[in-house]
Amino acid sequence: MLPNIGYGEILLIAIVAILLFGANKIPDAARALGRSVNAFKSGLREGTDAPEKGSEDTASKK
Repeated sequence: MLPNIGYGEILLIAIVAILLFGANKIPDAARALGRSVNAFKSGLREGTDAPEKGSEDTASKK
């Protein structure tokens, strides 16, 4: 896993991100990341709640 990250390292990462992307792009990127994580989680929930199509077909053929 990652070693302990302190305030200095977080500050350095934030400065580099601002320099690379610009201050205007960072909120948009964070918003898009949040939406994609929510979509991924909802997809996982839908996948575990719905029964598999193959199991219904094999049960009806017996």
